[in-house]
Amino acid sequence: MSHKPLFIALGLVIVAAEAIGAQRGAVPPPLASARDAAPIDLTGTWVSVVTEDWRWRMMTPAKGDYMGVPLTPQGRKVADSWDLARDNSEGNQCRPFGVGNIMRVPGRLKITWEDANTLRMDFDAGTQTRLLRFGSSSQGDASWQGRSTATWEFTSGGRGAPAGTARTGDLKDTTTGMRAGYFRKNGVPYSDKIVFTEYFDRHNESNGDQWFTVTTIVEDAKYLAQPFITSTHFKKEPDNSKWNPRPCEITQPVVGK
Repeated sequence: MSHKPLFIALGLVIVAAEAIGAQRGAVPPPLASARDAAPIDLTGTWVSVVTEDWRWRMMTPAKGDYMGVPLTPQGRKVADSWDLARDNSEGNQCRPFGVGNIMRVPGRLKITWEDANTLRMDFDAGTQTRLLRFGSSSQGDASWQGRSTATWEFTSGGRGAPAGTARTGDLKDTTTGMRAGYFRKNGVPYSDKIVFTEYFDRHNESNGDQWFTVTTIVEDAKYLAQPFITSTHFKKEPDNSKWNPRPCEITQPVVGK
């Protein structure tokens, strides 16, 4: 008895299965790295554009000015006891330059790929550096910038999308393992137990300007009565000619209290 009909039947089954898989958007092999998979390009030099909260970001607010931050009674007590001289004498000038506030500090930010799975962010304000690692973040001692774990969130063109579909999406990162710091330069506190989540969205204007917006959600059971949410805007610069690294420094409040 010939086996040819059986081979033909099996071949038809395989072809049909491949066709069905293609129609359903069969999952392609995983991309080699986070850099290869990136749905948006965040690399380059960016400047913060302060369009909101000017009085809290462009200068040191008065002691006790924590309007807009949903502090617990304990958080308000800590803010009311802020002492600039004490911070300076104890070497804590970088408290408002930690992860809880660095994206809000006016200045410039350079974003590069440290390696194929790590985004590096260098800030001229406070000469701070953040590393956003795709996959699992490394362990280590608490630091001003903590340990950030990043993921791409795809709105289209991710794994399982039909061939030829352009990838779009955003960057999400979650940070823990940070030292306690300040939401503002006047001592509005966050603890070392915060959960810090960010979403980076990239967009272009019709005139060619390139922007990204970072939405930040901070949860802190010790000092916040509810999540503290901010939105911060950055515009891409053509080069590094205005890059101006400077150390952590807190100036005197504009109005004493």
